[in-house]
Amino acid sequence: MSLLVARTRRLDLVEDALAEAFARAAERWPLDGMPANPEAWLYTSARRLVIGRLRSEAVAGRKAPLLAVRPDWSPPDDDGDRLPDERLHLILLCCHPALAPESRSALALRLVIGTSTDEIARLFLVPTPTMAARLTRAKKKIATAGIPLGAPVADELTVRLDEVCRTIYLAFTAGYTPGSGADLLRPDLAGEAVRLATVLRQLCPAATQVRALWALLVLQHSRRDARVLDGRLVTLAEQDRTRWRQDEIEAGLVALGTLDQAEGYSEELRLQAAIAAEHVRVPHASDTDWPRIADVYRRLELLTGSPVVGLNRAVAVAESEGAEAGLAVLAGLDASLRTHHRFAAVCGDLAHRAGDLDLAAASYRTAIELAGNDVERAHLRERLADVESAGG
Repeated sequence: MSLLVARTRRLDLVEDALAEAFARAAERWPLDGMPANPEAWLYTSARRLVIGRLRSEAVAGRKAPLLAVRPDWSPPDDDGDRLPDERLHLILLCCHPALAPESRSALALRLVIGTSTDEIARLFLVPTPTMAARLTRAKKKIATAGIPLGAPVADELTVRLDEVCRTIYLAFTAGYTPGSGADLLRPDLAGEAVRLATVLRQLCPAATQVRALWALLVLQHSRRDARVLDGRLVTLAEQDRTRWRQDEIEAGLVALGTLDQAEGYSEELRLQAAIAAEHVRVPHASDTDWPRIADVYRRLELLTGSPVVGLNRAVAVAESEGAEAGLAVLAGLDASLRTHHRFAAVCGDLAHRAGDLDLAAASYRTAIELAGNDVERAHLRERLADVESAGG
């Protein structure tokens, strides 16, 4: 989608054209067979539809695009497979101050990364219809207001950097926590987020939030090869640390070491990077400094008020002070998290460790019901089986 929007500047037409291309594929591919390059087929079909509609508009005298174009823009060569800067331009468009703050990163995830509305709603802890309405309003705003697509002036870029970084981090998070399907990880999506963070770092090398984002993503991404084994989820404590990318860990730790305490989103990213560093800097899981991690999560929760951070703090507190202490933290978290399968899964783990097998079994059953990912469900069923066997 992002490539089509970048080349046509017609957000309103691209979504319709892609939907039509998918409909044609569903009709033709079962009869004619899947093409050698399905993505290219869909892109070409959608592009032809957009061009056809643009020509129809031209005939009718409606030549003005709904998205303003920067004066120095010219159409890219059709032979180009990917435009390295265009995704960042689109993220900047979606993060324009004229759009509602709660819609900016969400719209960028939808248009630039291609994240589904369901997945975006899950990341933002809101119902899917609510997120769908936000996205619709934001797209209409872009179309009717003529918000420009292009590199903003320096002051505007500075204002938008937090949202740009937030969008890239959310895209990375979506790659490691897919809500549905058979794959636990989307390393391609996470890797693309790292690439975008690297490009942004090259463009804005002095920006604290950009440097913190890059350190955070590199440190977390370094563990990708150890997160799944033979199709099964591998917890952090059980991961084979010899499979972690040591060169990336060293680069991330060096980058983190250049960061001083900051404010706002820069500090939020720096604290998250500090937590990631605590995990990767030790050779064995038993060497992890859980009291320090719990303290950093406490500071991060005070800064953000995020219930997800509170959930992670509960885990760290349980590791440093015991399962009962972790359950006490869970009990005080915002109710909005109760419908998230990870809350139920953590509750099940801590209750099992605390010896409350009834609560553990009930929590695991809830987590299984709420989880949409096949690998996570299989992992949770194994945990439930362990509790049931322990209970006799």
